[in-house]
Amino acid sequence: MTIDWIHFTPWPSLVGGLMLGLASAMLILMNGRILGISGILGGLLRIRTGEVSWRLSFLLGLAATPPLFSLVLPVDFLQAPRIEAGYGAIAVAGLLVGFGTRYGSGCTSGHGVCGLSRLSLRSLVSTLTFMAFGFLVVYVMRHVK
Repeated sequence: MTIDWIHFTPWPSLVGGLMLGLASAMLILMNGRILGISGILGGLLRIRTGEVSWRLSFLLGLAATPPLFSLVLPVDFLQAPRIEAGYGAIAVAGLLVGFGTRYGSGCTSGHGVCGLSRLSLRSLVSTLTFMAFGFLVVYVMRHVK
């Protein structure tokens, strides 16, 4: 096994993880809500009073952060990771992720960050399943011909 040292980013990843943990803690302490992206997005599909503004604000902040961050610390686009898949494969992958989050009652952020911190057995099983299938897909795509 080799490490792609060009794209190995331990410090930005650590900072991102800390920020995600802080955001998760703030949302549950201040709002009583679990930070699960699929749940936040899904909550917009069934509109309830008082739910739309914070959900939209969260999702807009999520989408706006990368371009705003690149103004502070420009990304070297010559070394930026590239997705080597066609639009069809990306669409199928997105649908599979959407199906998986619905079937698993949450996404990696909801189960992996918030659920594990609450010592949820269901979240532990879900996170282990996400990880195992992620490893399996990478292995098959790279090594099985």
